[in-house]
Amino acid sequence: MAVNVGPAGIEVAYERWGDAQDPPVLLVMGLALQMHGWPDGFCAELTRRGVQPVRFDNRDVGLSSHFRDAPVPDVPAALAGDLSSVAYSLSDMAADAVGLLDALGLDGAHVVGMSLGGAIAQTMAIEHPGRVRSLTSMMSTTGGPGVGLPDPRALSALAGPPPRSREEVVERMVHSVRVLGSPGFAFDEDAVRERAGRAFDRSYDPLGVARQAVASVASGDRTARLRSLLLPTLVIHGADDPLCHVSGGRATAEAVPGAELAVFAGMGHDLPRALWPEIAALITGLVHRAEAAR
Repeated sequence: MAVNVGPAGIEVAYERWGDAQDPPVLLVMGLALQMHGWPDGFCAELTRRGVQPVRFDNRDVGLSSHFRDAPVPDVPAALAGDLSSVAYSLSDMAADAVGLLDALGLDGAHVVGMSLGGAIAQTMAIEHPGRVRSLTSMMSTTGGPGVGLPDPRALSALAGPPPRSREEVVERMVHSVRVLGSPGFAFDEDAVRERAGRAFDRSYDPLGVARQAVASVASGDRTARLRSLLLPTLVIHGADDPLCHVSGGRATAEAVPGAELAVFAGMGHDLPRALWPEIAALITGLVHRAEAAR
């Protein structure tokens, strides 16, 4: 399904799981990945624990609005301080998520963000505090200098021209997850191939991915603003994350007053199937405690 959100009328594609009477959990995906980056089985784990997951495509991926008339994104220039190719910010992406809550008639939600989605979720909590009942930031960082930095091997896995065909896209994703994923857990190649193929079939827009990337660069350091948050917060990170070093998760937990931190040995920059029950239990535990305290 899709709805128009915000004054600009951006279309956001979404799926809603579970019982509408259960607490809503808004799942915010990271850079380049569509809503199915939250695997069906993981959403089912959440649903079984009495919450109502809502997953959606961020702008510029999947079936949500794409900004094809925006300036051509220049990631190296943005990293060097030239933000002239920035089409939007993480604040705009956070506003899309709030607009989705509006469209669904939800006064608030428990917000869970992964990677770039964690930064969007943090921005939602900072800029729309009345709409975020609890915050879970996963494999993300504060945007501060010196924390959450990628390993060079992670950057090399993502380097090179964008793949063009369906086969190339699937093979690039398999290679990327082999490098960025969890060394302590089994690699589910079939599942990676299925999700990558499904994503390509729905929509493929490499410039949209770059627009998201420059939005992240342009949005800066959230550390000082995270210190002002007053809401139940959980930070989840892999001890072996090569794309966002665990220092990013630790810095996030240190910045948010009272935040809980869960670090998983052997976990990289993905959601290994073996950890779905434990991670789902942590998230829903926070949700139900926050609901009881409301």
